Amino acid sequence: MSTFEPPAETLADVVLVDYGLGNLRSATRGLERAGASVDITDDPEAFAAADGVVLPGVGAFREGMENAGPLREALTDHAEAGRPLFGICLGMQMLLTSSEEADHEGEGEVTGLDLVSGTNVRFDVDRKVPHMGWNELEVERDHPIVEGVDRAGSETPQADGPTGGSVDGEYAYFVHSYYAEPDDPDAVVATADYGVDFPAVVANEAGNVFGTQFHPEKSGETGLRILRNFVEYCADR
Repeated sequence: MSTFEPPAETLADVVLVDYGLGNLRSATRGLERAGASVDITDDPEAFAAADGVVLPGVGAFREGMENAGPLREALTDHAEAGRPLFGICLGMQMLLTSSEEADHEGEGEVTGLDLVSGTNVRFDVDRKVPHMGWNELEVERDHPIVEGVDRAGSETPQADGPTGGSVDGEYAYFVHSYYAEPDDPDAVVATADYGVDFPAVVANEAGNVFGTQFHPEKSGETGLRILRNFVEYCADR
């Protein structure tokens, strides 16, 4: 039974980008529980009216970028205007400049959105790939997306938002074969371990573009806290 209390009213209007590869149903439910009104659309004109945009994603980098190609300019404009853009799993990888995935599959280079400079690399560890399962988050620096509750106080996120602390030490659910390697180490907000420390959360320098390699909508209370942080960030902009 969840102890996460949804807000009594909508906090922000959010666009969930439908480009054919997103886990839209569970992402919508999670965002709604976090206090968002969700518009699922592939219409770039809807971005301007939204408080924030979520780029979900399940699948291959090349297919993701090809499907989202008609939306590239609108996504870039939205981010460069300082408005919130949240990438989830493949959506986070698409925020970067490139990925080894296309080269690994013999498909040649594919360019990402280049909103967080860097590339995505394949796990080269003596473990099963894809990486699937729950991993502990280690927060490396402050960012609104990883705020949590004060461990000295209540351990349960409440409807009135974070009371300090972060999601450091909490667990999230991952499914992926590639992980981000940002050019700027400061782009890494949180890490997890799978034979190698890899970025679990990244963000651009301005802080308005960020992503999680894990699926917050599948990560229980921790994921709901992340989604609430996003919704509150959108509401405050």
